[in-house]
Order: sequence, then structure tokens, then C-alpha cells
Amino acid sequence: MRYLGFAADYDGTLASGGVVAAPVVRALESLKASGRKLLLVTGRNMDEIVEIFPRLDLFDRVVSENGAVVYCPQTGFEKYLSARPPERFLDELRRRRVSPLSVGRIIISTSAAEAPEILDAVRESGLQLDVIFNKSSVMVLPHGVDKATGLRAAIDELSLPAGELVAVGDGENDIPMLGMAGCGAAVAGALEVVKRAADIVLTADAGEGVIELVDLIMRETQPAFFESNAFSGNGGQERA
Repeated sequence: MRYLGFAADYDGTLASGGVVAAPVVRALESLKASGRKLLLVTGRNMDEIVEIFPRLDLFDRVVSENGAVVYCPQTGFEKYLSARPPERFLDELRRRRVSPLSVGRIIISTSAAEAPEILDAVRESGLQLDVIFNKSSVMVLPHGVDKATGLRAAIDELSLPAGELVAVGDGENDIPMLGMAGCGAAVAGALEVVKRAADIVLTADAGEGVIELVDLIMRETQPAFFESNAFSGNGGQERA
């Protein structure tokens, strides 16, 4: 089938060291010029992603805060898909001296080294909160919020079926969105658990892997193109 949408994680996928290289931007521009819908799906909060990446105009939607916020770059409108944990929970994290402590519209995040304090605080709070790990960071979100739920809300706004979407990522928090897409891809430097969850594993890492994937999409000529053993991380087998 012809894939009409493209969703990408930011850190470790589009970006290396927080920066998206010029060749990656050009690849995204060519994909957008082909008429496809582009979506950025990131764990970063909105203020961070607006500051660090000036080319949000390339995307039809930005899903930030690990699925909690959907942003339309063309209008500037933000949709919040849940409520932020109550202030008393933040006060408890501050009392525990959790640091660094980043607070977005909805998301609360810190270093993975603070995970024991975060988990204790969540248990003691009695709140319905999920603790989500992403390599060296840990995030707290309302129960049931992840990249897949945010991406689903975004593609519904664009009338884009999930089966027509290619998604690419590298971290644990990307697994839900890879699973909901018609084709899930992992860059070469992705965690092994992510590679096992993906339909295809790219030969290049981060931005170079994205360029490789864009080239595959643009050269797509037959329904089984993305099922080729040459690109499958599972040797052409079904995902577990």
C-alpha cells in the first residue's frame, strides 16, 4: 500500500544532541512536498520543542508531552488531552527534592535516577498516574496517556487512517506509536526492545535513519515493499 502519513520521534530519531541536521530537514521537506501528512511525536514539553526546533511548520500536527498535547503549527492551537496532576503531587516531588524537575502543560519529567522517588510518590498519592521510562529520563502522565493516544487524536483530526501511517522512533516510549501505525520503524541505534517491536529496522541511526526511511517511502512501488526481508528487523516475521 502507499503510505500517506509519517510520524517521527524527535530526540534520537530526527535529532542528535537535540539538533536536526540540515539534510534531515531537506528529507522532511521532500516528503511534505509529495503531499503526505507529517507528524512530530515527542516527549518534550511544548515550550522546549518550540524553542529547540524552528521548523515545526513542516508538520501538520505536533504531538508533544508524550501524547498529552496536540499542537497545530498552522494555527497555533493547542489541545490538551488530559489534565495535569494536581499541585499537591508537584509539592510532594519538591519536598522530596526531585531534581531536575520539568513541568509542562501536562507532563512532569525528570532524570531516570529519580525513578525510586517518583514511584514512591505516585504510590503514596493514590492518583491514577503512569510512570513512563525513556532511556535516561522518566515521565509522569495521567493514566492511559502515551504517544499512541496522542498520535491517534492527531491523525483523527487529519482524517488519516492509522494503517496508512509510517512511524519511526528509538526509545521505550515510542513502542505504542510504532504498534498503532501501519508500519513501525526503528532507527539503528534504537533500544533492542524497540527493534523487536518494529516492523523494520533501519541500517542508519537517528537523522540518517530518517533519511533512509524517507527514501524508502518515496521509492515505494508495490504493496509488499515495506515487508522486504532486507529491511525487516524480524527477518520478515510477524511482530511478537
